[in-house]
Amino acid sequence: MRPNPTVEGHLFFALRYEPIHLEFLARLFHEMDPSILESWIRSEPTGQYARRAGFFYEWFTGRRLDVPDAIAGNYVDAIDPDQYLTAPRSVNSQRWRVRDNLPGAREYCPLVIRTDAIREVEAFSCAAALQTLEVQFGAELLLRSANWLSHKESRASFLIEHEEQHVDRVRRFAAVMGRRCGQDGDPLQEDVLTQLQEEILGTATRYGLRKSPVFVGHNDAFISVVDYIAPQWEDARELLAGLGRTMAKTVGQSAIVRAAVASFGFVYLHPMADGNGRISRFLVNDVLRRDGAVPAPFILPISATITNNSRERVGYDRALEAFSKPLMQRFGDRYDFSTEIECEDGVRTNFRFDAYAEAMPAWRYPDLTPQVEYVGHVVRITIQDEMTNEARYLRDLERARKAVKNRLEGPDPDIDAIIRSLQQNAWQLSGSLKKRFPQLEDSHLTKQIIGDLRAVFDPDVETRDEEVRDPDDPRSGY
Repeated sequence: MRPNPTVEGHLFFALRYEPIHLEFLARLFHEMDPSILESWIRSEPTGQYARRAGFFYEWFTGRRLDVPDAIAGNYVDAIDPDQYLTAPRSVNSQRWRVRDNLPGAREYCPLVIRTDAIREVEAFSCAAALQTLEVQFGAELLLRSANWLSHKESRASFLIEHEEQHVDRVRRFAAVMGRRCGQDGDPLQEDVLTQLQEEILGTATRYGLRKSPVFVGHNDAFISVVDYIAPQWEDARELLAGLGRTMAKTVGQSAIVRAAVASFGFVYLHPMADGNGRISRFLVNDVLRRDGAVPAPFILPISATITNNSRERVGYDRALEAFSKPLMQRFGDRYDFSTEIECEDGVRTNFRFDAYAEAMPAWRYPDLTPQVEYVGHVVRITIQDEMTNEARYLRDLERARKAVKNRLEGPDPDIDAIIRSLQQNAWQLSGSLKKRFPQLEDSHLTKQIIGDLRAVFDPDVETRDEEVRDPDDPRSGY
C-alpha cells in the first residue's frame, strides 16, 4: 500500500493503518497549515479519518478549524480501546462525532500500547495471588509479614537512592506508606502532595513544587554528564494537574497499569523540590490500594525486588531510559553550565537548557508502554517470589523457635539470636555465642539444636551426626 503523496493522504494512511503517536501528532498540528485539513474535511464531511484528524487538531492545539460541525456519520473512537489504554467512559464530541476516550487531557496524556505483555499485566490479579499465599501460609502469618514488608519496601526505596544508612528516614517513610497509602485525598493534588512530601522528608530545606531547573546526571572523568532533564519549573503545575486528570479518567482500568503510569509519569515530571523518587514509589502502592488491588495493611515491596536482583535493577534503569535516552539524544546538545544564578526557591544553579518549549510535546505525551510492562513484571514477581519468601521465612522462623524451645527455654530475642548466629556461621558454634549462652557448651545439646534447625531451614540436606566445632577454636581446623 502506498499513501497518496499529499499531507492529507499521509494523515489518512497513518490514522487508518499506523499506530497512534501522540507526540508526533502534537508537533505536526502545531506546525501545519490548517487550510490543508479544512480542505480535506470539506471534501469528506462524513469521513471518519477526516473527522478524527479535525478532532485531534483542535484537541492538541486548542485552535478551531474553519469548517462546519459534522452532522452525519457514526460516532467513532478517538483511539482504539483494543490497542491502547483508554478512558473507560468516553465523552462525545458532537462537533466531530468522535468519542473522546483519550486517557488524559491536552495538558498531559500518556500513551500505553496494549502489547501482549501489557495484556498479561491487565490479566494479573494481585488479590488472587495474595489469596493463594493466604491459602499456603494462613491469614495470620501473612498479616504478620505486612509490617516487615512495609519497612523492607521503605529501606529498599532508599537503597535505590543510595541512602539506606539513614535509619530514621527509612522508618519515617515506612510509617507514611502504612498510614497514607490509599487514604482520602488525591496524592497528586498540590496541597495533598505537599503534605505527603513533608511527612516523607521530615525536616527539610524546601517543600512544595520546585521553582528551579532539575536534571539527573553523573560525573564521568570529572565531566558533568546529564542523563535526563525535567520540564521547566513554570510548567510543572500544569503537567502535574494533567497527570492527575489522567488518573481520574482511567479509574476502572487495570490498577497495575495505572500505578505504573502514576509512578513513572511523576518521576519524569519531577515536580517537587525534593523527594520525587520516594513519592513516585509511594504512588505505586497508593494506586494499588486505592483501586482495591492490594488490601490494607499490605505494602508490596517492589523496591526490594528491584534492589535484590541485579537483573531487575538493570530492568529499572532501562525502563527509565526508555524515555530519557531518546529525549537526550534529541536535545543533549542544548544544555550548558555557565554563570551561577539564584532561583526563586533559593536554589543556586549554573545549569541552562534552551529547548524547554521544543521538548514539551515529549513530556506532555510520553509513550509509557515499556515502563508499564516493567512495573507489571515487578509486581508479579514481588508477590510470587519476594512475598512468598518472606512468608516462608516467618513460617520457618516460628517452627525454628519452637524447635529450639523444646531443647532450651528462653525469650524470643535470645532464641532468635541463637538461630541467627548458627545460620550465619554455617551451623557452627561461635565463641561469642557460647560466651553469651554458656548452656551451649553442652555439645550434645548444641548438636541437637543444630539438627533441629537444619531440619527446618535445610530440609533437603542430610544432617550428619558430627561433632560441633567452634570456629573460634584454633584446633577446629578453621
